[in-house]
Parts: sequence; structure tokens; C-alpha cells
Amino acid sequence: MNILVIDVGGTHVKILATGQDTPRKFPSGAAMTAQKMVSGVKRLAGTWKYDVVSIGYPGPVLQNRPVAEPHNLARGWVGFDFQAAFGCPIKVINDAAMQALGSYKGGKMLFLGLGTGLGSALVVNGIVEPMELGHLPYKKGTYESYVGLLALEENGKKKWRRDVATVVACLVAALEPDDVVLGGGNVKELKEMPPNCRTGENANAFSGGFRLWDDAGNPKPPRRVSTSHDRKKRKEDGYGSTRGTNHTKTGRQRPSLEGSRGSL
Repeated sequence: MNILVIDVGGTHVKILATGQDTPRKFPSGAAMTAQKMVSGVKRLAGTWKYDVVSIGYPGPVLQNRPVAEPHNLARGWVGFDFQAAFGCPIKVINDAAMQALGSYKGGKMLFLGLGTGLGSALVVNGIVEPMELGHLPYKKGTYESYVGLLALEENGKKKWRRDVATVVACLVAALEPDDVVLGGGNVKELKEMPPNCRTGENANAFSGGFRLWDDAGNPKPPRRVSTSHDRKKRKEDGYGSTRGTNHTKTGRQRPSLEGSRGSL
């Protein structure tokens, strides 16, 4: 099975397919809609053969679909039918989560993507939790407004590097990971890595996209966001609560991947 992986970023859309050695890319930006992305990918892929597609999307994803418009691209992503547009099975996952999947080595890993914004994901014992830490309030703005591309351009590298070190330290203290990976296009602008962090290669996003189609190529939903709504529903269904629940009964078996988070 040939897989096409698409990494949608705020400045570029990058693609790679099974059997290819060199990724290709084209500019994205504030005018990039989902339809323009699809058209650009088809043109750029040219004669590449693919049976399925993985899409790393710069925003929250639920049940294989974007649930909010991206901050750094045009509108028109929520509700877009990617499967019809490409004419083959599709898996959509948060872009930071896709790179986190490709970077994961074990334990509890925090991934932070220094790109146009601040991507983030946790992988705990093989289960990925895409997050939106970059949009949390911080000082006079958000974490993203201090370590994103705009902050780098406006404040200069010296101050940006200090802010990156501070933000990473804050998030590490809060989440207590075993492993911290800094990825994204701007990680190269760091003079040195913050303590106990390692660099995540951009190519790991493609590795993560290929891994979404593991298990002999059987299409299953990608690792998805676990939202408060999901957790509430799971509790109402009897999961995550011990009240009146016998988890050994057939009626309380763990649901299939069609409605749950997957693991590596």
C-alpha cells in the first residue's frame, strides 16, 4: 500500500509518498483554503502513486475531521470532505501529534513544535494526546505569542531564545514528561537546546504519517484528541468510573478504535 503524507503548515505544505526519498513543498499562508491545499498537493505529487492519504492539520481534530479553523490559514477547513477530494481513504490528525508519533521512543513524551505557532502533543505509553498549549494565556498574550514565528521576527533571536527556554521550562514543570522533543521549522534558530530536550527532525512528521496506517494497512481512525466532552461521555458510558461498573463484563469492554484513541 502506497501512502501520501501531507504536513500542512502555516508557511508551507510538505508532502512525501511511499518509495520517495525527497519531500516536496509549496507555500501556504493566510490565503490557503482546504481546496487550494488539495489542488496544490495533486499538482506537486505529479506521478507519485498513493492508495491512502495522511494529513497533519494545524488545529484540533476529532473523529478524523478538523473541528476548528486554523489560526494561520484561510477558512474553509471544517466540514471539508478530504476523502472525496482525494478519492481515497484519508486520515487527519493534528500536525504536532503526527510529528510526535514519528519522534516517540517510549514513556511520557512532550512534543513542542516551534513553527508559525506553537504545536504541542503528549504521548503517554504509546497513546498520543494532541494539545493546544500554545493558545493558553501567558503574560500579556499566549505561549504562542512569545515563541511563534511573529515573536521571532519582531523580538529578535536573542529574546526569542530566552522566551523559548522559559516557556519550555514552564510546560515541563507542569506536565513532568520523561522525554521532551522540540521540533518545527524554527528549532534550528536555537543556539542550544533547553535542558533535557532533544531535537525532533522535521522528517519525523512523515514517519508519523506513515505510522497511522500500521497494522497491515487496515484503515483505522488516527490517534485523536481526548476532549473534556469525550471524557464526560466515556464516564456516562461507564468508562473512567468505578460506580456500579464491572469492567470484566462484555457490555463494558473497551470500545473499538472507531470511537477511541489509538495506541502505537
